Amino acid sequence: MSNLLLIPIVFIGLFILMASFFIVKQQTAVIVERFGRFHSTRNSGLQMKIPLIDRIAARLGLKIQQLDVIVETKTLDDVFVKLKISVQYVVLKEKVYEAFYKLEYPHDQITSYVFDVVRAEVPKMKLDDVFVKKDDIAIAVKSELQEAMLDYGYDIIKTLVTDIDPDAQVKEAMNRINASEREKIAAQFEGDAARILIVEKAKAEAESKRLQGQGIADQRREIARGLEESVEVLNKVGINSQEASALIVVTQHYDTLQSIGEETNTNLILLPNSPQAGSDMLNNMVASFTASNMIGESMKKQNPKK
Repeated sequence: MSNLLLIPIVFIGLFILMASFFIVKQQTAVIVERFGRFHSTRNSGLQMKIPLIDRIAARLGLKIQQLDVIVETKTLDDVFVKLKISVQYVVLKEKVYEAFYKLEYPHDQITSYVFDVVRAEVPKMKLDDVFVKKDDIAIAVKSELQEAMLDYGYDIIKTLVTDIDPDAQVKEAMNRINASEREKIAAQFEGDAARILIVEKAKAEAESKRLQGQGIADQRREIARGLEESVEVLNKVGINSQEASALIVVTQHYDTLQSIGEETNTNLILLPNSPQAGSDMLNNMVASFTASNMIGESMKKQNPKK
């Protein structure tokens, strides 16, 4: 009979012994209540409590946590935009009591402060400024949260504006504006390139004309020198200058006809092409030069000072 009573006593003793000890993990705080009233805060390690009298009311993590809050608001230029605010916070080890007993829903509290600050700051900015000054928004949110949540045992480590999402139509319009600006710049570059090409082409053509004119001048100079030498040779054999000139003109006339005849696909036609053409051409040239000289002499007589 005594053995039968011993077994339940042993089981009860083991139960009480096991219920008296508990383990608290690293970076965790445990709140122990005695008869429903706060008794103590226990940190990591093997801890002890009185069974049936003490109980574990809560386990609070002391690691850094992150809460993402999406806020939709309007900018100064009447554009609706969604901002994603990431709040990194931690429960202070020395204020575990405040974190558990003073604030029942910390996430809701943080969310409310984020909404309040963002909807106070963003309407002061234009959409472009929201992208540029997102760090200012994050600093304003952290400053407000830090002051408010510290009394509840929470420390705000950092706040980040991780996403800015305007309305779809606004983003499409911004993309069109950006594309138009880039097309405008591309058109300017293309226009500058075309202008440079035209200028360089004109310079090349001018240089080509100059060199061509210089070549023609040199050619005519050499032709004149050759004609002069030919006339001198003919004079030496008893042919006067007029006859020599006529002979040279007739010779060049027939050389031209021969050159035309050698080209089967030529489009050049020499008119007139009779033998008398050379003589007529020479007489016309001589008459023209003679008339020009007479006019020049007459003008000198009428204006002797010039």
